[in-house]
Amino acid sequence: MKAHDGLYIDGAWRPAASRNVIEVVNPADEQVVARVPAGDAGDVDTAVRAARAALPGWAATPPAERAARLAALRDVLVARKDEIAETVTLELGSPPQFSQAVHAGVPIAVAGSYAELAATHPFEEKVGNSTVLHEPIGVVGAITPWNYPLHQIVAKVAPALAAGCAIVLKPAEDTPLTAQLFAEAVHEAGVPAGVFNLVTGLGPVAGQALAEHPGVDLVSFTGSTAVGRRIGALAGGAVKKVALELGGKSANVILPSADLAKAVNVGVANVMSNSGQTCSAWTRMLVHRDQYDEAVALAAAAAARYGDRIGPVVSARQRDRVRGYIEKGVAEGARLVAGGPESPRETGWFVSPTVFADVTADMTVAQEEIFGPVLTVLRYEDEEDALRIANGTVYGLAGAVWAGDEAEAVAFARRMDTGQVDINGGRFNPLAPFGGYKQSGVGRELGGHGLAEYLQTKSLQF
Repeated sequence: MKAHDGLYIDGAWRPAASRNVIEVVNPADEQVVARVPAGDAGDVDTAVRAARAALPGWAATPPAERAARLAALRDVLVARKDEIAETVTLELGSPPQFSQAVHAGVPIAVAGSYAELAATHPFEEKVGNSTVLHEPIGVVGAITPWNYPLHQIVAKVAPALAAGCAIVLKPAEDTPLTAQLFAEAVHEAGVPAGVFNLVTGLGPVAGQALAEHPGVDLVSFTGSTAVGRRIGALAGGAVKKVALELGGKSANVILPSADLAKAVNVGVANVMSNSGQTCSAWTRMLVHRDQYDEAVALAAAAAARYGDRIGPVVSARQRDRVRGYIEKGVAEGARLVAGGPESPRETGWFVSPTVFADVTADMTVAQEEIFGPVLTVLRYEDEEDALRIANGTVYGLAGAVWAGDEAEAVAFARRMDTGQVDINGGRFNPLAPFGGYKQSGVGRELGGHGLAEYLQTKSLQF
């Protein structure tokens, strides 16, 4: 796609107040592929004012019409699926097949789900002698990450539109082209001017201005826990609502009765997916001591098969971060059985698929989010020990349990302190709530629970 040299505000592409630009770099070859505006606080203010002006009309639009605009948006995304996939591959480095299936395919499904929810959600209900109204919360400041650029946008913008909110989106500076393409799709779908606005820019400038703007009623942020704390502090000063989807260090618990080979192979694939840049990745594999050596051998062999099949990480900064964690793991006594800190290619920001064995629960690589293709394999003595290890981090975003008997897996999953657990490789469900316990976040995305984040409640007594 051709990059826009303006910001999408009030239904049109407009010049940014600042002349600063962001260079978009292809992680696979380190070449600059585009330049986009670096919007500043003034641009954010203009966008918020446009959103506030458009809010009353959109909030008053019947849910059926909002559903129709979302259905139209889904149809535009379907028609431009190839372009979406190519754009994500260009700026994120994702392999083309993965870009088609996941980076383009999943957001289409999520957009479709909200087209249906907008038409069927009970925005009014009777409770005794009261009528309870579920009304749009107002103007939403959406701040999205780079790892799933379109999915994260749709997971915020689609429910906000369904709820009747107006939106200002500040996408990650590493992947702004996908956001520009989405703005084109919103325009083509006939969403009224001002209801959706896009300001590309840097987090400490445009992101901070959006989070603390008095005209924003809800800040929805996906990213690191450290930045989430900062967003919460900024929003808290104005007592505005926040929805935070943050980091993870998810446990993949393989109980002794499980199909070990299947559990290990699916677990490795989960970690290597998207070059390990997935907040919900099962980066800690927990295996019973009697099966530990076999599981390590299976994991090492599975990781080795990936080789050049995974793409680069998003930036040189991210590559160096991941390498630093690998080096720290070695320094703390973990044993490399696959991969390592050395880059597999001379050009591009690639990291070798890496597996650590002999990892203890207190090691840095078992406690902190690495956000790269790095798996740690930990041994446990019994089920209580596995539960202690699984729950023994500050995070609680996702996880998995494998067992020969489904009821056994469910019983263990019920005791895990985490927001989402896959049982024996359960399939992704775009209607199921996604979000974390503990320092993995506040609130939920997807489905009806995701829609509820953008609504506020009023009761009328009769």
